[in-house]
Amino acid sequence: MVKKQGFTSLCVREIKENRTTQPHVLPIYATSSFSFSSIDEGMAIFKGDQQGHVYSRYGNPTIETVARKIALMESFDLDEDGECILFSSGMSAILTLMLSVLEPGHKILTQGNIYGGTTEQFDKILGKHGLSPVYTDLSDMAKLASLMAEDSAIRMVYLESPANPTLACLDLAALTEIAHKAGAYVCVDNTFCTPYLQRPLTHGVDFIVHSTTKYLNGHGNSTAGALVSIHTDLMKGPIWQAMKLAGTNCNPFDAWLLHNGMKTLPLRMDRHCANAMGLARFLESHPQISKVNYPGLESHPSHAIATQQMMDFGGMLSFEIKDGLEAGIAFMRKLKVASLAPTLGDIDTLVLHPASMSHINIDPEIRKENGISDGLIRLSVGIEDLGDLIDDLEQALS
Repeated sequence: MVKKQGFTSLCVREIKENRTTQPHVLPIYATSSFSFSSIDEGMAIFKGDQQGHVYSRYGNPTIETVARKIALMESFDLDEDGECILFSSGMSAILTLMLSVLEPGHKILTQGNIYGGTTEQFDKILGKHGLSPVYTDLSDMAKLASLMAEDSAIRMVYLESPANPTLACLDLAALTEIAHKAGAYVCVDNTFCTPYLQRPLTHGVDFIVHSTTKYLNGHGNSTAGALVSIHTDLMKGPIWQAMKLAGTNCNPFDAWLLHNGMKTLPLRMDRHCANAMGLARFLESHPQISKVNYPGLESHPSHAIATQQMMDFGGMLSFEIKDGLEAGIAFMRKLKVASLAPTLGDIDTLVLHPASMSHINIDPEIRKENGISDGLIRLSVGIEDLGDLIDDLEQALS
């Protein structure tokens, strides 16, 4: 007879999974490590002779399944599938990319009208580690080509299109062609658009970064980031290694929440876009509004570019109230439907004041040069009834 183990041992040990059929929805693999069937299997996996999971910081079935879906979405128009790695946030995705593909002495060419946190990361972290940011107007192709021809240290062009919070759009194909001729990579933050509205890989872009916290998840209940590329050698090599060693990985629960959110992405984005266009047209005709930034408006400077490379114009807009900052503050205090929150992409409407919130640590002169005035208000338009949103803005402006 086989001797029974003690009761405590029974409590401690894992019992064989009692599953007879496949789950319909992706499970959460809430495990920090994975066990091997034998020492030989473990050695083979660690040597790289056999594929297998080891430790969730290295890889996890839930995380990798969700990453695979994002890769397929971003490379939907291509003959080859992209590769995706999920991170703890969009910021950690950017940092890991830069530290893994660039060397000290290299420079990052970027624009002044991007998310303030990204600018701070470039200036305060990467700059101190020998990766200097260079700020310029990326819409000026002649200037871009000249800068890159004069400085061979520029090895990465980083941009947002549309940009946060001015919604300025850039010609991705033209910009990428110039960068590649100079031997530089191009990385696009595609958070505002998601792959449903814009797929930068089709324009030759090398890397796409997402704060999946925003539209891809859509419900404001998880924090994560994604990096997508067709450079599988870099993704599976130095970038994965940097993620593993720096510990910038995503976790299974946030990946699972992201997975559930993405199932309704097209439905949500259609409504976001329709509501944003409705609010943009309402604000453009309002006597108290001096300027509206929305690429779907014919008056927007980037309208032609947005029409060419986006399937629709997104759910983000910004605007200026004629009486400036004080009027803007009074407006935000009176809102009843929209919420004041330092994020975007949720299903409900969110309002933010960039100069005192997302871009507070950016040099005021840089903000001013790039259209981020003290009176600018950013609106992440939700999926509520459009009439309710118009009524809310109307009463807050009156």
